[in-house]
Amino acid sequence: MIISPANRASKVEEYYFSRNNRRLDAMRKNGVDIINLGIGSPDMPPSAEVVKALAENAARPDVHGYQPYVGIPQLRAGYAEWYAKWYGVQLDPDREILPLIGSKEGIMHIMMAFINEGDGVLVPDPGYPTYSSVAKLVGAKTHTYKLHEHLGWQPDFDELEKMDLTGVKIMWTNYSNMPTGAPATMELYEKIVDFGRRHKILICNDNPYSFILNDHPISILAVEGAKDVCIELNSMSKAHNMAGWRFGVAASNAEVIETVLRVKSNMDSGVFRPMQMAAVEALKLDKDWFTALNDEYRRRQKLAFEIMDALGCRYNPKQGGLFVWAKVSDKWKDAEQQSDEILNQTGVFITPGFIFGSQGTRFLRISLCAKMPVFEEALRRIKSMK
Repeated sequence: MIISPANRASKVEEYYFSRNNRRLDAMRKNGVDIINLGIGSPDMPPSAEVVKALAENAARPDVHGYQPYVGIPQLRAGYAEWYAKWYGVQLDPDREILPLIGSKEGIMHIMMAFINEGDGVLVPDPGYPTYSSVAKLVGAKTHTYKLHEHLGWQPDFDELEKMDLTGVKIMWTNYSNMPTGAPATMELYEKIVDFGRRHKILICNDNPYSFILNDHPISILAVEGAKDVCIELNSMSKAHNMAGWRFGVAASNAEVIETVLRVKSNMDSGVFRPMQMAAVEALKLDKDWFTALNDEYRRRQKLAFEIMDALGCRYNPKQGGLFVWAKVSDKWKDAEQQSDEILNQTGVFITPGFIFGSQGTRFLRISLCAKMPVFEEALRRIKSMK
């Protein structure tokens, strides 16, 4: 390399699943039939109405130019109606909603908009690794707060209050929780909002799983006064089967949204208009769509539980979200050792929980994003393990 990388590049590693995919590809080249139950990329298509809207709009001659940085009005209005219908949250579509090219990108936008080098960021353990990696990229001081199994994977607010919160500006929360499947409750959200208000911390709630294996989706913005101290990210990747489309949204008060827009408008030039029109159709999907989606995920979850049973793992049968999270037996040093053994013996990859933080070292995670015959074959192989 003729020039040295930026210092920030040395602070983070390549995303775990990116590295692991290369590992699995190498095994395939050596003749191993791999079953990947790792990353949560929905394998089912969007609704037919969504695909039709994309095709019809893409055929128009007048939709191929740059689009508004804030998204087209129809999309912002669609998100506002969606939040009102499903969460009971009223949002101003012109000032309190910002469509994003995926909520993962939104994590970077928010951090760049509010964090100076040396500022503190609270991230959950276990939690989505991107919270920590983006904090490092922007030069923040990362403070992990533990989620405990015995508390239903909710924060221990007594522990939080004892932490040195000097300089902390942002707290990341994620419910329905990934990777643990713990549900959100209004009581929990009220505690988080109160914590943020008292300590003058911006609460960033990442909410992409609220519709998956959950009959009553909720938003932190439904708490009275939450918009004063919270920004919520939502996504069309999971519940609408549109992960590759890269659609997300940020919702908060107008001042916070305007601040994030300053960053975002310097990083992209909007989304292809036909895709935005298709997203408008996706936001109109009714309860029947989500019922059918969850019926399928429940069938898959049942087989994922059987796999965990065959592995001697312990789990909460009431967990939701797009994954199954289970604790390995004392037979194993940790979940990484068991994951490697499963892969080497059967060709089935199951994610070891250490990648989500120290609280996940004895846990395995199975993604529900595979067809039923794939789960059946994975179960057959695992039952044949020595």
